[in-house]
Amino acid sequence: MTTQIDLTIIVAKTAILVLGGSITYYALRAFERTGDRSLRALGIGFGVVTVGALVGGVSHQIIGADLAVGIAIDSLLTAAGFAVIVYSLYVE
Repeated sequence: MTTQIDLTIIVAKTAILVLGGSITYYALRAFERTGDRSLRALGIGFGVVTVGALVGGVSHQIIGADLAVGIAIDSLLTAAGFAVIVYSLYVE
């Protein structure tokens, strides 16, 4: 059972890394084209969310930290990333 849960976590974190990385890349490319600060903040926000998922997964799967530690890291960085994304919606 543990192996199945570990595999599910790995697949989900990989999907988050690929999709979140894509969103980050395109938002930052759009910022470079337009110079719009809100797009830069949006890219940074999604980048933080993506890194949070990566660090949370790595801490559990590779470093061997408790699953709760990985979830806590992921949750904290996700909250910080979402705060930056909300900020991006208000920047002019």
